[in-house]
Amino acid sequence: VQLQASGGGLVQAGGSLRLSCAASGYTFSSYSMGWFRQAPGKERELVAAITWSRSSTYYADSVEGRFTISRDSAKNTVYLQMNSLKPEDTAVYYCARSRAVLLTIQSSYDYWGQGTQVTVSS
Repeated sequence: VQLQASGGGLVQAGGSLRLSCAASGYTFSSYSMGWFRQAPGKERELVAAITWSRSSTYYADSVEGRFTISRDSAKNTVYLQMNSLKPEDTAVYYCARSRAVLLTIQSSYDYWGQGTQVTVSS
């Protein structure tokens, strides 16, 4: 199993970035996918998640209305479109997979990508 996250970078407040996570080594369409982030000195938090069928999504309150998660089964890739970025969105972002239908069970995520740094300047 491999999850390769990319798309991070440095952006000014109010800007946008799109993160990608390319999955391989397993049946992508059978797993829910999530994006997590961790800022220095803070706990890891689940930012957004999507079920295998795209029938359900989850967003943390802090990103609701600004971030959009999507997935493309033909490309085995999950995306996180981040708009109206704020300095507090600065963190390392990780993608992960889960067998669970309930997307917020963090312990259900069993494989993680290497992370991609997002830095938002004020």
